[in-house]
Amino acid sequence: MSKGKLVAGMLAGAAAGAVLGILLAPDSGKSTRDKLAKKSKEYGDKVKDKANSLAESAKEKYSKIRGEAEDTLDNAKSKANDAFDTAKSKANEYKNEAKTSFS
Repeated sequence: MSKGKLVAGMLAGAAAGAVLGILLAPDSGKSTRDKLAKKSKEYGDKVKDKANSLAESAKEKYSKIRGEAEDTLDNAKSKANDAFDTAKSKANEYKNEAKTSFS
C-alpha cells in the first residue's frame, strides 16, 4: 500500500471517529454543528497540508531526476563528440598516409 493511501485511510478513519463521537455526544444541535464545522476545518487543513507536502516532495524528486538526466545527456553528448573528433582525426591521418604512400 502506498504512503498516500495509508495516510488518506488514517485521516478518513480519524474523521469518521470524530464525527461519530460528536454526533453521539449529548450536546445541543447548534453545539454539535459548531463542533462538526470546527473538526471539518481542522481535518480539511490537515489534508491540504499533507497534499502540499506530497506535491512539494514530488517537485523536488522531479527536479533531482531531471537534473541527473540532463547531466547524463550532457556527458553522453560530450563522449559522442570526443569519439567523433577522434574518428575524424584518425580518418585524416589515414588519408594523409594514403596520399604519401601513393605519391
